[in-house]
Amino acid sequence: MFSIFTNINKKAFINAIIATFVVIAITVLGSVNLQNFDAALIIYFFGTISMTFGVVYHHSVWKQRPATQKYWKRTWEFIFSKDYPVYMKEVIRLSVRNILFQKFIVPRGRMRWLGHFLLATGCLISFGVTFGLTFGWLHFTLKPGTIDIYETHMMGVTVMTFPLDTFIAVFFFHILVWTAIMVIVGCLIMMHRRFIDEGLIATQWFERDWLPLILLVAVSVTGLGIWFDYTYLEGKMSQFMAIIHAITVAMFLMWIPFGKFFHIFQRPAQVGANIYKIEGRRRGMQICPHTGEEYTTSMHIEDLKEITQEIGFDLENEEGKSYLDYSPEGKRAMLAKAHLKARQESGTYFG
Repeated sequence: MFSIFTNINKKAFINAIIATFVVIAITVLGSVNLQNFDAALIIYFFGTISMTFGVVYHHSVWKQRPATQKYWKRTWEFIFSKDYPVYMKEVIRLSVRNILFQKFIVPRGRMRWLGHFLLATGCLISFGVTFGLTFGWLHFTLKPGTIDIYETHMMGVTVMTFPLDTFIAVFFFHILVWTAIMVIVGCLIMMHRRFIDEGLIATQWFERDWLPLILLVAVSVTGLGIWFDYTYLEGKMSQFMAIIHAITVAMFLMWIPFGKFFHIFQRPAQVGANIYKIEGRRRGMQICPHTGEEYTTSMHIEDLKEITQEIGFDLENEEGKSYLDYSPEGKRAMLAKAHLKARQESGTYFG
């Protein structure tokens, strides 16, 4: 009955608790002691708290894996080395290319890239706006003494003033409408792939591949419903639409740590993996003893040897060489030779 508590990763649990209290603290500070906190957004706040705890716990457990830990350590080692300017330039370039514009998807198909880009951009902007409003960091008020000029406040400081009936006003007050449309279109593209791609049809799971898309569509459609109600129905269904939207958002936020969208928080680590590959190529390539050809970086193989030793695997052969020194082709050849030797010793090649 109590196994769930005994199996908890203590380090990850502590990190999750600390992150949760940090979010609460920055909410209090950023909203000027809750002066700018909107109580109507309380369900979003609890959804965000749940997401924070789950994401930090999951991320901490993931980062404790030997291979992930090695990548993580190596990345910061390279970034803060004497070649700091070179690697910071690469970090910025890769972040813009692969996180901002999702270019790593392009080789898999332009339509797939478009769907991925719309989903990623729509979600990131929506997260930024929603979290800013939920934490009380961002709010809008009428400028004192006017009825058509709004002020934008961030953490209690007025950062911008703009009149109504201007492009800026339309953009700010409808930004979640634009992002909802982007997300819906992106989801439809992804859903279409899952209906026609034979490989996906054979391997996809409902809870892993379909449920996140359905939740995103539900969040976006109910969000558009609030805008439609206020714009065309004079707010007659505002309470119903607001509650339904809040519930779908909270469900989506609480699902993030356990579903496919957890990779949102893993994706920045891919930048570190790319830095690792760049440094590895600079230090030299590994040559397979069997094929005599380069197949990966020497640094990668040396790190693999350290990791396998740490987790208790002995991968040395009879000649004192490590199996990790061989390329995939070399490993297959060694396996074939081992099979041949075993059959020779048994006195029969077949049966």
